[in-house]
Amino acid sequence: MKDINLKVTGLTCASCAANIESKAKNIKDIENVSIDLMNNSVKLTINNSEDEERILSQLNTLADNIEPGSKILYKEEVIESRTLDNRLIRIISSSLLLLMGLSISTPFISFSFLILSYFIVGYDVIITATKKIIRGQALDEHFLMSIATIGAVIIGERFEAVLVMLLYQIGEFLQDRAVNQSRKSISELMDIKPDFATLIVDNQEVAVKPESVKVGDKIIIRPGEKVALDGFVESGVSSVDAKALTGESLFKVVEEGSEVLSGSINIDGVIVVKVSKSYSQSTVSKILDLVENASSQKAESEKYITKFARYYTPIVVVIAAILAFIVPLVLKGSLIDYDYIYRSLTFLVISCPCALVISVPLSFFAGIGGASRHGILFKGGNYLEALSKVDSVIFDKTGTLTKGSFVVSKIISENDKKDVLEMAAAAEFYSNHPIAISITKAYKKAIDSSLISDVQELAHHGVSITYKDKKVLVGNYKLMKLNNIGVDEILNDKSIVYVAVDSKFYGALVIEDEIKQESYQVVKDLNSLGIHNIEMLSGDSKSIVNDVASKLGLSRAFGQLYPADKVNIVQQYLDENKSIAFVGDGINDAPVLTMATVGVAMGALGSDAAIEAADVVIMDDNPAKLALAIKHSQRTLKIVKQNITFALSVKFLFLVLGGFGISSMAMAVFADVGVSIIAILNSMRLLKVK
Repeated sequence: MKDINLKVTGLTCASCAANIESKAKNIKDIENVSIDLMNNSVKLTINNSEDEERILSQLNTLADNIEPGSKILYKEEVIESRTLDNRLIRIISSSLLLLMGLSISTPFISFSFLILSYFIVGYDVIITATKKIIRGQALDEHFLMSIATIGAVIIGERFEAVLVMLLYQIGEFLQDRAVNQSRKSISELMDIKPDFATLIVDNQEVAVKPESVKVGDKIIIRPGEKVALDGFVESGVSSVDAKALTGESLFKVVEEGSEVLSGSINIDGVIVVKVSKSYSQSTVSKILDLVENASSQKAESEKYITKFARYYTPIVVVIAAILAFIVPLVLKGSLIDYDYIYRSLTFLVISCPCALVISVPLSFFAGIGGASRHGILFKGGNYLEALSKVDSVIFDKTGTLTKGSFVVSKIISENDKKDVLEMAAAAEFYSNHPIAISITKAYKKAIDSSLISDVQELAHHGVSITYKDKKVLVGNYKLMKLNNIGVDEILNDKSIVYVAVDSKFYGALVIEDEIKQESYQVVKDLNSLGIHNIEMLSGDSKSIVNDVASKLGLSRAFGQLYPADKVNIVQQYLDENKSIAFVGDGINDAPVLTMATVGVAMGALGSDAAIEAADVVIMDDNPAKLALAIKHSQRTLKIVKQNITFALSVKFLFLVLGGFGISSMAMAVFADVGVSIIAILNSMRLLKVK
């Protein structure tokens, strides 16, 4: 399998894009094609990389057959066109000719001006429709507009034909401008890509592309410049603004040893940074990749609308044919009746599903873009839609609801407490677990690693080492029982780390973890959104878990769980048809994040495991943003439904009016243009997250 990211040009019709996606699967070795018109991008999955050139050639042939002039290219092959859109010039010229045609009384000259006006504004529509008919791809908006307006000319409604084509082109022009403006607005939200990096080479500063900088290189960042790559500060002190990444407005002070992330902005000091990740693996690159590819994962609402449009247009065309010939035959006994032909042509004009097929994907596109501004990244419109429907939220505890920055608050022992702490610190010397780090920090002195030997990690229990020729066990109460250490369990609502030396109990450390203030807020906000089943899963002791759950007001909490236990609990809820959002740190909880209805990685900035496993990534440590993400997803779906309801209602109204001869073709196309513009503007409200 190979994924290829491509660009598409000359494709503006959402129905055509859906048609290409559907038919491309018939091309040999193509596994999947996803076209994102909002980004003009194509994600192609093939299972034979050796035949890539042939596959792309066949895909281009298919695309050109469905939408003449469209091309699917490698990104580097795309040349951005800066030529002026001649559609506006044609609209103005056609309008002037139309007015001249109406003001001249001589029939032939008036007719000539009207026909000239019609072809100036509509020649491209007619040419495209003709190509598609030849290639067996009729029944799209070009075909419908051509048949409707040419039919109007034949039955003598020349002014109406020109006006309809003119209004159609005005609508397309305004619609393209609105969509392009929305693309620009979202691009501005994600304008975090650094333009250059100042590389230090032989004590000289050289401006280079971020892609050319290697791990271990040193870069200098001055006030006002973007941090080009992830790394650690080697010298200097400054404040950095990471709002574009996390949505957090407060500046962060960085100094020697501090981590800085690409995409953040240096505020007030000069810092030298040693690069820790290549540009392709950097935070800014991952975020941009997530946002750019999010629209390729289509929501069910998008799939429904494209499928609806595929059947809706042919059905309306059939009804129009019946209205043109069968109805007058039945009612008047005449096969040809200009009044009913006009009604049927009006029917065809109304049948263009533009407002629907543009506004729905645009709503998800804007929703994803708006959320990213607040440090909430959705990996696709499907996950945004799924999050809006969750009825249960399950949290991991450590690092999600609690700070995960543990401290040793008490040492229980009849021995020298400094010795107890030293033994524990030696045992945890090689561990990166938060509790282990808290113990080594509490000791404050350097451990001589040459005195440590026979290190054994005892899964879910603790660690065993030999230190200063003594056998040291450090871990939970189960470890003590397993090794027949004579000590009673210390019952406490805090974490207890037991220490045994040479098979005798030596002491215990009391470890505390503080609940985040935002955790209280997220429970309150979730309840206000109608989500009352809020639970917690943790590997910590039941007493600690129950204490945290009680303070936060959670529905239920489970403690002393292994990763497999968490999977079993979530699977049980899924079997009961519950829609589950699981929120974790994205590293230890990857299996549960993957299997939940929606996996949400919390505080996952720069974490490869989180971005891989989760469906939604909250870029800072603020759990309250989960409620904001759910509220925003619900608002997105609400606006999608508004657009669908509004567009269908107006369509249905004018279909009825057209069928009864009350609505003219010009009124119908004007209504269609109006619906499209209103739906697009309504979608753009999602750029602002409330």
